Amino acid sequence: MVKLIMGGAGTGKTKTIIELVNAAVKEEKGSVVCIAKGDKLKFDVSHDARLINVSDYSVNSYPTLLGFVAGLHAGNYDISKVFIDALYKVVDSKDASEAEKFLLELDAFSAKHSVDFVTALSEETIPATDVMKKYL
Repeated sequence: MVKLIMGGAGTGKTKTIIELVNAAVKEEKGSVVCIAKGDKLKFDVSHDARLINVSDYSVNSYPTLLGFVAGLHAGNYDISKVFIDALYKVVDSKDASEAEKFLLELDAFSAKHSVDFVTALSEETIPATDVMKKYL
């Protein structure tokens, strides 16, 4: 399953991600991972979740983020939920067509490996595309 949280800046997407991560670590039997750019979430996300600052790695595009997620899963088959905060910031790209392709690939990964994904996407000017609406 892939779930997309979309809204403009300041609409509470990161707060929602934090709440979902903290709830997931209490409910999930598997490992919970939160991917973000920077370390602003380190005091808000439960220490029972694995918080990863992608700035520490060479994640700068949708393909490298997908490879990064695959590598995380390959190293830990117990991961059951992955949260990605501020997708456009994580990959340094606001290309909606690339984001769509990434969401479809993430959905295929989710189905194959039984990992649920929740992704926050800040978008103010362009409404959700048809592919994005599928995950809202």
